[in-house]
Amino acid sequence: MKHREWTYRILFYLLGLVILALGLTLNTKAGLGVSAIISVSYSISEVSGISFGNTTLGLYTVFIILEIILHSIRDRRYEKNRDSALEHAKRRDRKLVLLMDILQLPLSIVFTRFLNVFSLFLPDFSQFGTPGAVRMAVRFTALILAIILTGIGAAMSLNMRIIPNPGDGIVQAVADCIRKDVGFTKNCVDVVNILISTSIGLIFVGHLAGVGIGTVFAVIGVGRAIAVFNHFFYDRMVSLAGVEQ
Repeated sequence: MKHREWTYRILFYLLGLVILALGLTLNTKAGLGVSAIISVSYSISEVSGISFGNTTLGLYTVFIILEIILHSIRDRRYEKNRDSALEHAKRRDRKLVLLMDILQLPLSIVFTRFLNVFSLFLPDFSQFGTPGAVRMAVRFTALILAIILTGIGAAMSLNMRIIPNPGDGIVQAVADCIRKDVGFTKNCVDVVNILISTSIGLIFVGHLAGVGIGTVFAVIGVGRAIAVFNHFFYDRMVSLAGVEQ
């Protein structure tokens, strides 16, 4: 890959992560319920008072550990189908997968620092203005913008195929292990996260913490935002970045 293509690839990847962090943080500031994949860390943050970025780092660390375990299970489960002539290549592939899993940790540390920075500077739209139609309109506007930014950021970072965000990595790891479609697996992971978040809120504070109508909008809307963004920009981006299609 040419130097110029690598420059574009890294630029798109880093810009995507920043936009993703901005979208996720803005989602929390709308106060209508957050994206399912971060609902657990947000609910823990609300209950414990620990910063959203730090609880998300903890959640991502759990995801990374689970990815390593799931990839190990997958390798052992399908070892009986191995071809001795390809064993060296398979060992190399396993090492590469493990490396990509481990590299998600430093990525998570940097990514969650952006969450903390954005959390400091973005206003709480649930407290904006006087209660009523105006405040609700502002909150929904913030939610819609958050969903769009989350979709754009996720699309940009994923399209570059470098180090996956742990939220995406855990979905792929589960899908690989159970041999199911990524879309189906994503829905299952979202449901599990929502159930855990609901339980945390009801048990510790007696009400939902981070789960609401915004969560439903995010589950439906982020995928659509990714699809629309890729429809207009995918081919051009991967061409500039030299990503094989």
